[in-house]
Formats: sequence, structure tokens, C-alpha cells
Amino acid sequence: MYARLFTAVLLGVSAISVSAANWPSWRGPNQDNTSPESKFPTTWSRSTNAKWRTPLPEAGNSSPIVWGDTVFVTQAVRDGRERTLMAFDRATGKTRWQQGVTYTATDPRHKSNPHCAASPVTDGERVIASFASAGIVAYDFRGKQLWKTDLGPQKHEWGQGSSPIIHDDLVIVYHGPGEFSALHALDKRTGQKRWSVPLPEVDPPERFDGFAGQREAMLGTFSTPLVIATGGREEIILPVVNKLRAFAPATGRELWSADGLSPLVYGSPTFGEGRLVMYAGFFGSVTYVPPGGDGDVTAKRLFHERRMRKHTIGSPLIKDDHVYLCVTDGFAQCYELATGKLLWEERLPATGASGQIWGSGVLAADRIYVSNQSGDTFVLRAVPSFEVIATNPLGELSNSTPALSEGEIFLRTHAALYCIAEAKQTASR
Repeated sequence: MYARLFTAVLLGVSAISVSAANWPSWRGPNQDNTSPESKFPTTWSRSTNAKWRTPLPEAGNSSPIVWGDTVFVTQAVRDGRERTLMAFDRATGKTRWQQGVTYTATDPRHKSNPHCAASPVTDGERVIASFASAGIVAYDFRGKQLWKTDLGPQKHEWGQGSSPIIHDDLVIVYHGPGEFSALHALDKRTGQKRWSVPLPEVDPPERFDGFAGQREAMLGTFSTPLVIATGGREEIILPVVNKLRAFAPATGRELWSADGLSPLVYGSPTFGEGRLVMYAGFFGSVTYVPPGGDGDVTAKRLFHERRMRKHTIGSPLIKDDHVYLCVTDGFAQCYELATGKLLWEERLPATGASGQIWGSGVLAADRIYVSNQSGDTFVLRAVPSFEVIATNPLGELSNSTPALSEGEIFLRTHAALYCIAEAKQTASR
């Protein structure tokens, strides 16, 4: 067991309701990358509106979460030999504690995707981190380990990506991609399995040009599960190889599925205004589906395109009958929700060497915040005409998604964790 406390005492954390502007998971309080707040900074740099910057020990692609006065980040150390969760004081950025597990075996990963890529999740009492082959672990807010559950190996040529979520008394985690891919529901208090659904990765009906023979690399899903309420019931939505599938939270029973996704899925689905929207990865498909069906609902798809012109890692946003998406090669897009029609597509000019975008955009009021690999965070207007409000460079590579809470923006780069706040809120260090 890897355990290292940076401070002996962690002040008690009061349980604040999710609606009070916590950011408890990678996709925020509503699992749709939207904030219930409207007032956040729109301009900053390393010298302006940066409340604090705390260096991180190694590179990482996971995103921060925030609850009350604490910010949490998953962090690999020694290239995954130590897989840890770090807690930071929200006011100062000082590290409170770092706890984790030691893992001596070797898991594959892509050179651009460090271990511990899954973001943590919290309900205000416990914080849960998925460490892939090293297990899924729960801690209290003082850094004490509450439980650890071994879900078996998780090995894929490109590593890990899916983050756990909490729903009622369950931790729902997709443990994949790879040979032992499965969807699991764990008791959030004990870590005991409630149910498991194996999700074998079936060969795709067609292969991508130029990738013949690379089955392992070009097959799998890195998506995070999504729980929605529709038609008087709840559904866990998970894109898998070639399909969008829905499961019952209580039992794991499959409710419905729709064919047509690509064999390699990066992004996660978004539910809004009565539709599920999924943009599926490596030059993959786009699918709009009405939820609440039964059995094979392929014929009920509202819009579907088998092969997109661009590939995407980030997840879409839905606002006022429109879908907004930032694709991997640095373009912002706007689609019509009713028809899937592309309304505009514009490049977001990078201030550094790479304009690629791996993270997802976050919506606050009518503004979208999204970061690229040069460390620029763009603020876009979420309207059906292209408008860049601001470009905010930090000059550090980032593949993460911003976390928005109580008027502050938390950004994770490969080098550091930032808190962005208006100057009147900023205290010097």
C-alpha cells in the first residue's frame, strides 16, 4: 500500500449540496458538463486572475473535481508504479494529502496518456478513484482508505480513460477497454459488487483504412457512463464497440441498444432537450437517439452518420436546440439538434505548438470553456454563430476538462493545477 500524508490534519469538510456549486465529477453536478452558475472569469494568464498555481509531480490527463474547500486530482507517480489521489486546499492550492496504491506490474498505455487518466468522483463523504488494473479505491476527506475493490486487469494499448460515477448508493464504473471489459456497480459504502455485465469487444463490421491488423488498438471504448431519468425510469447509458447501450441501474439488465457507433469510441454521451447525442471517436459515427426504448432501437435513431470528417475525444454540449462540440484537431463546431446539420465549423487558433483538443467543453450560462494542448483556454459564445470571447494562454500542455465552482475555474495541465478567479478574489502567495 502506497500511503503518504503531506499534512497530519485535514480540517473537517462540511457536506454542501451539489446544487451549491460543487463540481463532484468529471462532467459536473448534472453529468452534462454544465454549471448551474453564470459568473466566471473570461480572461486570465499566469500573472492575471490566477489565484494560485500548484506544481504536480508528473504529467496527467485526468480532470479536477471540487467539493467545498477541497480540490481532488488523480495522479500517477513513477509512471504508474504509484497510483494516487491528491487533495488540495481550495483557498491556497497547498497539498493536504496524497494517498494511493503501489502497482508493480506493467500496464500498456499510449505515450500521450499517462496512467490515472480517470478523474475521481465524490458525494461529499467519500472520494473514489479508479486506478485501472490497480483497483478502484475510496477515501474519506482526511485521506483514510475506506475500501479497495479489485476489478481485474485493464489492459489496452492506449491505457485508461473512463471515469467512475456515483448514482444513489452505487459507484458505477466501466472497467475497460481490453479483454476483461465490463460495466460494474459497487456499493459506495463498502465497495462490494452489486452486479457486473461483461462487455466483450466484438470485431467491427469494417476496418479503418490503414489500420488493418491493429485490432487491439482500434477496438474499444473510453467513454464514461451516464445516468439519465426518462419515461419514469432511470437508465445507464454507455457507448461500446459499435453500439450505444442502456442498462437498468438496479440490476444491470440491458434495456435497449442502437447500432451504428464506430469500433473505437473516445467521447461520452450527452442528454438534453429530450435527446441522447453521441459523437463516437476516431473518425467515428454521430448518433442522436430518443431514450426510453426497449430492445433494438436502431430504427428509431433520429439522426445518424456512419463516418465523420473529423475525429473527436471530447463530449458534446446541448443548449437551446443546438449541439456544440470541439474536435481533436482544434475546430469548434455547432450542429442543429433537430436535424444534426452542421451550422458552422471554425478553427480555434493556438498560441503554442499544438491546437489539438482532448478535453471537453464546459458550459456556464451562454459561455463555453475549453482547453487545448498549448494550454489555451478558449471562451466561446454558445450561440448559432461563431464568436470567441477570449483566448487565455498558460503555456503548459493540457488534455483536461475545466472544473467550475463558486465563481472559480480549476485547470489541470501536465505541469500544474491552477485556480482562476477574478482579481478581487485573488490573494497573493
